[in-house]
Amino acid sequence: MKTNFQFPFYAKVALVFIGLFAFIGMLFIAQHIIVPIIYATIIAIVLSPIVEFFVRKKINRIVAVSITVIFVITITLLVLALLLTQLMQFSDSVPQLVERFHNFNQQFVSWVSDTFNISTRKTNLWIKEKNVEFLKETNALIGQTIVHIGSILIILVLIPVYVFMILYYQPLLLGFIHRLFNTEQQTQVNQVLTATKKIIKSYLVGLLLEAGIIAILNSVSLLILGIEYAILLGVIGAIVNVIPYLGGIIAVALPMIIALVTKSSITSCVLILVAYVVIQFIDNHYIIPKVVASKVKVNALISVIVVLAGGALWGVPGMFLAIPLTAILKVVFDHIDALKPWGFLLGDTMPALALFKLKTKNKLP
Repeated sequence: MKTNFQFPFYAKVALVFIGLFAFIGMLFIAQHIIVPIIYATIIAIVLSPIVEFFVRKKINRIVAVSITVIFVITITLLVLALLLTQLMQFSDSVPQLVERFHNFNQQFVSWVSDTFNISTRKTNLWIKEKNVEFLKETNALIGQTIVHIGSILIILVLIPVYVFMILYYQPLLLGFIHRLFNTEQQTQVNQVLTATKKIIKSYLVGLLLEAGIIAILNSVSLLILGIEYAILLGVIGAIVNVIPYLGGIIAVALPMIIALVTKSSITSCVLILVAYVVIQFIDNHYIIPKVVASKVKVNALISVIVVLAGGALWGVPGMFLAIPLTAILKVVFDHIDALKPWGFLLGDTMPALALFKLKTKNKLP
């Protein structure tokens, strides 16, 4: 007599965790291959309407893709040239900043000695010890940064190539995805692909518009307050602001440090903090809801978790990819019955607590 064998619950859980561990390990090991392809795919999805527009105008697909990619590369290089100009001005002023920082350090030591009745000698010795430790850590960081810069340059070269190939072979790739599923599932496949395209386009285009608006607001605020390198700091603040929740802290910390070193004024730091708080309020309550019009919203708890997880897995590129990839996962989960609870968990639809209690009470015997 045959009996149907079923895995016990603990065996299923163990298999799931082993599979997740293996999958995450593969993502980490192959990050230099996977990350550029993901970035290129997202960029290609945003650029695909432009290519299709040229194709509808009877332009050869290779020519259409070439025109689109060259145009985007040109715009990117112009923006990078502007930032490099600001960076060169900043690098020329580094010796003056170091001297000002040294003077500020001496003033701080004197203030600590007078306020807390600690001898200046002991304070200087403690600072020297910390400086030695800091220099050791900095040397290690410089070595790691050089390695990372090398890998980033390789990625920046690979991404345009991947974008070109994905745009050119888009019909082939879409046909492959459709062939993976049977006829009954084609409607669901089309819904998932359409929703994914809409999410990526609305999120990425909105994010670029938001970054431009925030860069202008940051730069104008810093120029009004008389902070040096206002445009550079404003643009950097707008770029890191793309990282949810953590980026805002980094964005305000940089100009406050520069103001503290160049002006030696606590008032300037407070004014910068107030200006950035106002900008963040405008960003969170007006710009993001109106400009970043994503149809799938990920709740704040999941956003923080996935951003930190993305940073731990793939570094800074992973932090930027965390939110759009999570939004895509939510779309997939929402279209598969068995995974709909996970899609609900990722979303920001808050159920009424009273209704939940009522349903739970009705189920009890």
